[in-house]
Amino acid sequence: MNTATTPEPRTAAALAARRRKTETALERVHQAIARLRREKAQVSVAAVARRADVSRTFLYDNAEARASVTAAMTEAGERRSRTLAEQDDEREATWRERALNAEDALKATHTEILTQRTRIGELLGQIRDLEAEWTQDAIQRITTENTTLKQRVRQLATDNRTLDERLKAARSNLRFQDRRVADLEAQIAEPLAGSRLTTAPATRNPVT
Repeated sequence: MNTATTPEPRTAAALAARRRKTETALERVHQAIARLRREKAQVSVAAVARRADVSRTFLYDNAEARASVTAAMTEAGERRSRTLAEQDDEREATWRERALNAEDALKATHTEILTQRTRIGELLGQIRDLEAEWTQDAIQRITTENTTLKQRVRQLATDNRTLDERLKAARSNLRFQDRRVADLEAQIAEPLAGSRLTTAPATRNPVT
């Protein structure tokens, strides 16, 4: 009788010890995940296993540990995706503002060029109509003003080309940002890294 009943308490004690060991390991896993979140560090199976001093096999085989790591990785992935999307939105807004400013400056330059050309035409008309009645000093003054205005027009034309090049560059950057946003949206739509937990190898070292 004694021989038949002796293994039972030993087995119960072994099971209880195993449960306590598992619960302790789970507590370390939860604490490791919490520390990684506080530090805003990357959450992965390797990182959690290293911080919690458990094997990866334990994280794969234990349902509670696997669920906790999966949830933490999903949350970290979503947070990173939101951060990247917000950064791209800020960059896109900056480039859009630059493009709008370049367009406004370009319009103002066109208006100024038209005004100066109109003024030059008026002055040339005055020179032709009144040249015979004007003194040499007056002719010299009008000629000088005309030359100055022509130089101003050339400068404005140069500024116009510069602004046009900046506008083209801004539009090119906007197209790049649009492609970047599209890439981010595609990345967000892909399954998160946590889903790979279910396909991980089943044979690893047990909890030590």
